[in-house]
Amino acid sequence: MRICVFGAGAIGGNFATRLAAAGNDVSVVARGAHLDAIRARGLVMLSGDRRVVAPVRASDRPADLGPQDAVLVTMKSSGLAVLAENVGPLLRRDTPVAFVQNGIPWWYGHGLGPSRPAAPDLSRLDPGGALAKAVGFDRAVGAVVTSSNHVIEPGVVRNISPDRNTLWVAETDDRTSPRIDALRATLVAAGIASPATRDIRYDVWHKLMANLTGSTLCLILAQPTTIQATPAVNRLARRAHAEALAVAAAHGVVLDDTPEQRYGPSRVYPDHRPSILQDYELGRPMEIESIVRAPLAFARSAGVETPTLDAIEALCFSMASSKGLYTP
Repeated sequence: MRICVFGAGAIGGNFATRLAAAGNDVSVVARGAHLDAIRARGLVMLSGDRRVVAPVRASDRPADLGPQDAVLVTMKSSGLAVLAENVGPLLRRDTPVAFVQNGIPWWYGHGLGPSRPAAPDLSRLDPGGALAKAVGFDRAVGAVVTSSNHVIEPGVVRNISPDRNTLWVAETDDRTSPRIDALRATLVAAGIASPATRDIRYDVWHKLMANLTGSTLCLILAQPTTIQATPAVNRLARRAHAEALAVAAAHGVVLDDTPEQRYGPSRVYPDHRPSILQDYELGRPMEIESIVRAPLAFARSAGVETPTLDAIEALCFSMASSKGLYTP
């Protein structure tokens, strides 16, 4: 399969390397020193004892790469305006574009089943409808990822979860389709788990729980996830989690999840600084809209009281905007 990974950073670099090693024609959109290193030495992934080098085609100009059978968008939601401006040359009429982002995705309100309430106004996730125009809802594919990675130097990605690299993909209306079957089979053949899903919004909310109720506290406290085990922070995370579950349920997504399961005594907390904290510390644009503010828009549209999440939102908003890392 001819696949372009748009944004070959940590997660994108991992997946691009695996897909290329499995025999696919893989290209990546990258920039700066990372792009220079990939062009010079190939894209390198370190995973456990494995060292995989993939001689992928790389450019900061999608027009250099040509039309694709599939596009995996692995850049953060805060940078999707760049995609909207440049993705056109990668697309055929039927090219699926899988959006592998944290938080509520820009396409969420499209293809909702009749049993679910309408989504709130999510236009801030796609200002001016740029993504809808450039990609279109027909090409958009829902995607949720579980994989921990870091770029340790330009052109080199370390995968720190060798046995936990999963990418759920689905049509935004959850129908079955040949293109989803083909994409899922390609991922699995490359060693990337891709379980079938009948409800991509369930997967979106399930992944969101960790970011909204745990990673945000790490940001506020400037601490790795181990801080969530301390009693005071743990109680706060549990309250936030209970509120988030209520918001999802009000919009027809009832999660098989509880504060006890998520933050109970049996959970092991890795010494990991979540991406939202890393972005703040490194001065990079932050995913405040998709991870924090959009979920709270769901709460308000459903009339669900969320005092803990409201406080978290206010603090995250203030921290990000004061450093110029988020502009509503």
